[in-house]
Amino acid sequence: MDIAKVIAAELKIKPTQVETVIKLIDEGNTIPFIARYRKEMHGGLNDEVLRDLEERLNYLRNLQERKDTVLSSIEEQGKLTAELKKAIEEAMTLVAVEDLYRPYKQKRRTRAMIAKEKGLEGLAAWLMLQHSSHSAEEEAKKYLDEEKGVSTIEEALSGAKDILAEEISDNAEYRTRIRNVSWKEGVLVSEAKDKEAASVYEMYYDFKEPVAKMSGYRTLAVNRGEKEKVLSVKIDAPEEKIITYLEKNTINGNDPVTEPYLKEVCEDAYRRLIKESIERDIRNELTEQAEDGAIEVFGKNLNQLLMQPPIAGLVVLGWDPAFRTGCKLAVVDETGKVLDTKVIYPTAPQNKVKEAKQDVKALIKKYGVRLISVGNGTASRESEQVIVEMLHEIKEPVQYVITNEAGASVYSASKLATEEFPNFDVGQRSAASIARRVQDPLAELVKIDPKSIGVGQYQHDMNQKKLGEALGAVVEDCVNRVGVDLNTASASLLEYVSGINKSLAKNIVSYREENGSFKSRRELLKVSKLGPKAYEQCAGFLRILNAKNPLDGTSVHPESYAAAEKLITKLGYSLSDLSGGGLPGIAKAAKDTAALAKDLEIGEMTLKDILKELEKPGRDPREDMPKPILRSDVLGMEDLTEGMVLKGTVRNVIDFGAFVDIGVHQDGLVHISQMCDHYIKHPLEVVSVGDIVEVKVLSVDIAKKRISLTMKGI
Repeated sequence: MDIAKVIAAELKIKPTQVETVIKLIDEGNTIPFIARYRKEMHGGLNDEVLRDLEERLNYLRNLQERKDTVLSSIEEQGKLTAELKKAIEEAMTLVAVEDLYRPYKQKRRTRAMIAKEKGLEGLAAWLMLQHSSHSAEEEAKKYLDEEKGVSTIEEALSGAKDILAEEISDNAEYRTRIRNVSWKEGVLVSEAKDKEAASVYEMYYDFKEPVAKMSGYRTLAVNRGEKEKVLSVKIDAPEEKIITYLEKNTINGNDPVTEPYLKEVCEDAYRRLIKESIERDIRNELTEQAEDGAIEVFGKNLNQLLMQPPIAGLVVLGWDPAFRTGCKLAVVDETGKVLDTKVIYPTAPQNKVKEAKQDVKALIKKYGVRLISVGNGTASRESEQVIVEMLHEIKEPVQYVITNEAGASVYSASKLATEEFPNFDVGQRSAASIARRVQDPLAELVKIDPKSIGVGQYQHDMNQKKLGEALGAVVEDCVNRVGVDLNTASASLLEYVSGINKSLAKNIVSYREENGSFKSRRELLKVSKLGPKAYEQCAGFLRILNAKNPLDGTSVHPESYAAAEKLITKLGYSLSDLSGGGLPGIAKAAKDTAALAKDLEIGEMTLKDILKELEKPGRDPREDMPKPILRSDVLGMEDLTEGMVLKGTVRNVIDFGAFVDIGVHQDGLVHISQMCDHYIKHPLEVVSVGDIVEVKVLSVDIAKKRISLTMKGI
């Protein structure tokens, strides 16, 4: 199998591009590094295509490895024919390889094996020959043998049929055809084990859906219901059609003596040996497709959440709302340093609203707080009411923002949070995290396991290794796209930088603590265990502000410094000009980039990237994303009326719609059918997490806490 050709055809790119990327990956280069600093080599493929390429490369290499194992095993048995070898080598999926290997695989003792031990293979061959001159009973008499345990004609015929049934069930061509028919024409059926029991799976109590039309979220819901023993699930395949197909390929119609036996064999082969395993294959494939779809949605949501623009330069009060244990507050300065913490009790059962307001007003005055970041968990609505009342009572220009606190409790109880805030309790740590999430969402959210960030669906039901790897790749891409301040970044942030792992990240922080701030990128080579390869991979993504060489504060890679300096001089600027906020107009000054790139001995794509960076060094790509909605007033569900138009923030996108925060504590649902006037396959075609959207209220159910919204006709 030519892996490069296969991937090129799938991704619709050139085989030479694939070959180059494979070589770069095998040399130990990371995807962010390949995407950003090796564009000329692979023709400017973006990180999404590169991730897909890497995933397919791993799959196809595993497939090739399995093929080699299978071929070796069959060859050792002395059963490898040229035809079988060709079929295995041309197989494009692991399922196809396993189907071909099935007859040669070591099995537990089966009925067919026992029948063979009893010497009944000859009788099976006679039945299959379909050329009888006497009755089957007469032929079976020849195989009666008390010592081998064949006492009756029925036992002999039954054993022979078992041998044939297993041969049919092991036929790769039959299994492929049956799997395809079951997929195209099968129906997934789920039923309640107890129809009277109330549960979240009630819509699946009497559910039927063609296998080919099963949506991912329904597959995952049915799987969970089955796992929780609420549902029983099966696939109804077109049995008669399948058995007729087996008969057609087994019976030649020329022998009325053997035909009834072979009909029994075909039925037994399907019902006893094929049906269950094909159903399992289909359920696995449905689950895999559903997981892949859910992971993709989770990844896109996570990307949007991590790339939310920071609200910089403000002192923020983090507010972790609660009832009985009180609301935890943490004031953080513009750099995220915690200045003060407090616990107040404005909510039930204490209801000390007056005292709480006084405490918060004092903190606002003392530290110059300009923004309150309120977690959206339990008691958020009640806290919001108190905040709005208080904002009306003070002169200071303070606003508030509702912040998604998913994962804050996971972080606050983690070893990392304990190391960061050894003298704080979990509530104070959580409040500090909620404050920092608005100052720099990316830097704060990388401290939390991506699976706990709450922007997906059914994340606990899927392959955790696969989910973890996919989400880790999303975080890695986001961190490297934004770039990292080498002198302020936490170890949690540094470990996502290209070429840096957990231990190197800790070594960088330790070096910084012992030697003070890094003065240059080259100084990274003094960090314990950080060698030339790791330096090559990470240097371009790490920034040093106010460094002696201004290029250290940009995304220009040290390998291109000589070319960049020559370029700056050639276009009439000086390196020191870069420190003053960039070289505006330098991109326009570089008229013939092809000739200029040749002169500088660098690629044209690299040149364009350098020019863009020199024009606006360290530009944060998050600036282009929608800013969070800052509020100064509050609405309740009871204030909503049908037809009311509001601005809201998309909190989560799932297969059937999006949840939008419209400032009433309870997120409203925009169903996929209410997103736009034309048909869309998935809500992500229209909205992403963090988007600010205009919505109209369709209906409000206060009892069930449901708000239906639309984005149409506004």
